Amino acid sequence: MKLVIVTVVDYYKKDIIELFKQAQISNFSESDIEGFKTTTAVKLDSNWFASKQSGADSEMFFSFTEDKNIDELFTLIKEFNENLETNNPIKAIVVPIERFI
Repeated sequence: MKLVIVTVVDYYKKDIIELFKQAQISNFSESDIEGFKTTTAVKLDSNWFASKQSGADSEMFFSFTEDKNIDELFTLIKEFNENLETNNPIKAIVVPIERFI
């Protein structure tokens, strides 16, 4: 069992929920967060983080799940990100779990 953590701008919230379902990850949690970028984008109109001073409404999803589900989720996220027209890809990480109850 591992912990997968995914961050996404609010605009893609419904999309990531669908990707979790497709990866057969039915139990997950979500939290509102605010995302920031400290560098200026070349095309500000393609970036929700348009200013150094303000953040973008974002979401963080996490789930304790099996490797096979995480592998499928990563495949789906990679495909999704390859078709983006913006500079705000879905980001995901995996954290191994040493012990759990």
